[in-house]
Amino acid sequence: MEKYRLFLDGTWQDALRTRDVISPSTEEAVATVPVAGSIDLDRALAAAVRERNQWAKTSALQRAEILRRTAEILTRKSSQTAQQMVREQGKTLSEASGELERACETFQWNARHAEELCKPDYIDDSRTVLYHPAGIVAAFTPWNYPAVLTARKLAPALAAGCTVILKAAEEAPAAAVATVAALHEAGVPRGVIGLVFGDPPMISAHLLGSTDVRMITFTGSTRVGKELAALAARNLQRCVLELGGHAPVLVFEDADIAPAVRAICEYKFEYAGQSCNAPSRIFVQRSRYQDFMQQLAEVAAEIRVGPAEDADVRMGPMIGPQGPSRMQRLTEDALAKGASLLLGGRPLDRKGYFWPPTVLTNVPSSATMMSEEPFGPILALVPFDTLDEAIELANLTSYGLASYVLTRSEKTQRDVVERLSGGTVSINVFKGVAPDVPLTGTDDSGYGHEGGKEGFRAFQNLKLINRIGK
Repeated sequence: MEKYRLFLDGTWQDALRTRDVISPSTEEAVATVPVAGSIDLDRALAAAVRERNQWAKTSALQRAEILRRTAEILTRKSSQTAQQMVREQGKTLSEASGELERACETFQWNARHAEELCKPDYIDDSRTVLYHPAGIVAAFTPWNYPAVLTARKLAPALAAGCTVILKAAEEAPAAAVATVAALHEAGVPRGVIGLVFGDPPMISAHLLGSTDVRMITFTGSTRVGKELAALAARNLQRCVLELGGHAPVLVFEDADIAPAVRAICEYKFEYAGQSCNAPSRIFVQRSRYQDFMQQLAEVAAEIRVGPAEDADVRMGPMIGPQGPSRMQRLTEDALAKGASLLLGGRPLDRKGYFWPPTVLTNVPSSATMMSEEPFGPILALVPFDTLDEAIELANLTSYGLASYVLTRSEKTQRDVVERLSGGTVSINVFKGVAPDVPLTGTDDSGYGHEGGKEGFRAFQNLKLINRIGK
């Protein structure tokens, strides 16, 4: 079994307590992860305080070179890390490998743009804007995409000159450990980065209770995001919160159904639907509803579910027992309120946390799954007649993260883009977020930007300089 450790003040250290990392495919322990105590957190904070000024004074070019080397090291060791992710998370090997590749691209992009984004902006002869590091950052990453989300938080923060304490997910520690190890090998100075695991409420309260921490960046549930925002308000700590989603897909009658169905299934059932950007509510124009429903059932039924270690498996398990329980609750609620079961709907009779691709049709708006983020391999299908009806149905949740539109009509595209709620609208494409563009949510999906130049600027303080004469 892998034995993970904390990374404090430039060294790997044990904690007084550990907890098991459970494989969702076998329900057996595959690793142990340390549980940080208050002494460990204080040591991480002291190191970050000690190094913040020196790291901020390090040139952007030097910081960029460290990030570039980090990407090289991560790439070189990605095969081993991907195998660990498969065991811990239940991701397929191709999913884990693809995520690590995106993480490396994130480090590379921030390395390429660090010098440019740290330079002063000369507005005119008398006014200049300077960009300084925001200070010590507390970063919180989830278990579903631990490699790419760790990179999206660490790379811009370090490139901007911030010191960071990373609280990573206990369920899937391999990617965070590999990333911090790569940064250490690449030459990040002692104390600039800390890595802790443990009890999430205790760690967040301890870190955000320190006035030395000036910013938090968090990806996770809306409930926890609100709790962290309330903690951060006490010390006026800046927040970037990427929270839940409940993504609608609007399928208009002029869409090409066959490729649309395959694209939806590929994107939806990646990592068993455990993604805040994954489609979850499919609204189909009534004239194509029956055709779409039939093709979706056929394509989704082809997906082989099983242990992620098996080469021919296309969808692995959910992360823990709470996942299948949630799928069963949402399914039973929808059926009780008038929906029909097209596919799936029952847990697999085997060891592990498996739930098959599930499709429910004619799901009423009163069903819980139409308002609660499902975060699993379940889809709701609903017909619509007019564009106005489609927009109203799509906007009928408190979330505003991702949405998708399938139509060839440019007029329909313009109308929908203007009226759909949320931070991202994708037209005729399902694609993960690239490192060069900002991701943001609205309403219960959070606020602040992550990724791109806007995401880089989140880790900087702006200082306006006014001068007269020379």
